[in-house]
Amino acid sequence: MQENDINFTGKVVWITGASSGIGEALAVLLAEKKAKLILTARREAQLETLAARLDTNVIVLAADLYDADLSALTGYALTAFGNIDIVIHAAGVGQRSLAVETPLEVYRQLMEINFFVPVAITGYLLPVCKAHMVVIGSMSGLMGFPGRTGYAASKHALKGYFETLQVEQDVPVTIVSPGRVQTGLSLSAITASGKAHGVMDEAQLKGIPVSACATRILDGVAKRKKHVIIARKEKYLYWLHWWWPALYHKIAKKYSFTVGK
Repeated sequence: MQENDINFTGKVVWITGASSGIGEALAVLLAEKKAKLILTARREAQLETLAARLDTNVIVLAADLYDADLSALTGYALTAFGNIDIVIHAAGVGQRSLAVETPLEVYRQLMEINFFVPVAITGYLLPVCKAHMVVIGSMSGLMGFPGRTGYAASKHALKGYFETLQVEQDVPVTIVSPGRVQTGLSLSAITASGKAHGVMDEAQLKGIPVSACATRILDGVAKRKKHVIIARKEKYLYWLHWWWPALYHKIAKKYSFTVGK
């Protein structure tokens, strides 16, 4: 650790989407570093099970973020330990449907969870504290990919909001853009019907181990990085997106959303 790196010991960290995936992995790592944790997700039982595993101070603040009173929820989080040092916006939902078949209601659901929830929580916190905002975006927030119209749009919007916040306010912000990670994102991703995809994509299974992803996220946060890209092959596609867009479009169009990402 460098001299000016953040020491997580004793820091109060609020994690949304903490019951699984990247959020859960970050909770485990932060507990090892003796941070004080506030864990939020819809599934209270899973949060309680996770909290029992962690050797640190943990408060479970269960909520369905889709229809929760986010102002009140943020107030509870602020009073849990008396302050908040870091907020990790890890709650999110994926998508597996083509634009031609996707109704507006599905897009609204994706935008609500992936964009409006972190924006609302951040808005309630800005006047009262300068917590370091850690935003779990996606490589889909940097470029388009088949079967992800709403998901990509929500992650593009998320990056746009928090990137602007970086230059507008005196608030530390780290935007994280992961590629394929070994999580259940494809299982819970919503389809055109609004129901869960329920299929573990093969590409997701071959993704970056979630613990490795979480380690790189915390390393970026500790160093106060503004943008952290965590990807394998998607990184090369991103470079093509910038430097050889014609080839990027040719390659991206060959993929079906059923292949997974």
